[in-house]
Amino acid sequence: MTDHGPLVDPADVPPWMGKLVEATRDLDAEMFRRLSPPDHVLARTAAVLVLLGEGPGGPDVLLLLRSDDLGSHAGQVAFPGGKTDDGDDGPIGTALREAAEETGVRPEGVLPVAVMPALYVPVSKFLVTPVLAHWPQPSPVWAVDPAETAAVARVPLDHLADPANRFMVTHPSGFTGPAFSAPGMLVWGFTAALLTVVLAVGGWERPWDATDVRDLDVAWRASRPEV
Repeated sequence: MTDHGPLVDPADVPPWMGKLVEATRDLDAEMFRRLSPPDHVLARTAAVLVLLGEGPGGPDVLLLLRSDDLGSHAGQVAFPGGKTDDGDDGPIGTALREAAEETGVRPEGVLPVAVMPALYVPVSKFLVTPVLAHWPQPSPVWAVDPAETAAVARVPLDHLADPANRFMVTHPSGFTGPAFSAPGMLVWGFTAALLTVVLAVGGWERPWDATDVRDLDVAWRASRPEV
């Protein structure tokens, strides 16, 4: 018995999403390299919504750009999500509530299709459960609270899979990980690691140059010319 896997029959989602839903049955958290919190750490629980829809550019994913004025993770790209509240109905409830609060997405138009392995994020000491969902009835989305969210975007998976938009970044701490270039955004850290798995197991990944390693600050400034 696992705490992750499909919530629906993969045949009940669009063909482009079926392989990804089926793959969640056998996902190993080792793929994410951050498996579980150390014994001495009491991790807080959280969830994010990996919401896939189909727009003019084909299958896409909902991402948000956090405000530059936030005290933590300022200016970073993330999936809608956040910490668990007492009244939430598990990680699915957390993910849907946070998505509605941050992006205005209507939960009734969202179909949760799988739960992915919970991942420990050392920098924030959160144990984060990604909830994979299909968006059969897309609703308008926007930055509900500009103090927290600077922008919301549906980014085509084909854009993220384009080798021209993929590289590695190195953080001043020494951490090196995958990154993606999107319009006005640099996707890195937890979000980029999770997107890397989604693209790979969903069948969208294309060969790219993992030896292209860039300084995080330089890459971030290049993604936002106004900064």
